Amino acid sequence: MSMKLKYQAVLDLGKDLDVQDGDVREENGQLKVWGTTKSQYEKDLIWDKIKEIGGESPNDIMADIKVTDTTVYHRHVVQSGETLGKIAKQYYGDPMKYKKIFSANSDILKNPDLIYPDQELIIPNL
Repeated sequence: MSMKLKYQAVLDLGKDLDVQDGDVREENGQLKVWGTTKSQYEKDLIWDKIKEIGGESPNDIMADIKVTDTTVYHRHVVQSGETLGKIAKQYYGDPMKYKKIFSANSDILKNPDLIYPDQELIIPNL
């Protein structure tokens, strides 16, 4: 099996995330991947997918993923039905960390229970 085929789900994710300046090469049985994501969260998603396929320390892939915006973990556009708790669980795995998101967005949020679809929220680095 070619390395490109083995890691196709990683390449598909990169396409879905609109990774910029991407390049993929297979050399001597190793897949080499480059690119730039918009946020650390997107970079983490790519690394999680690499580890899901290749294990905790895969030696058949070399990835150099850069991040455009290092000032935040991610920028999230609120969808209908979301709460700060659900958003915190998505990014941090803990709904109680909603307070971090609320605090980082205090310029546009006055109440943690009132968020609206299409608002762009900063998801801060922890």
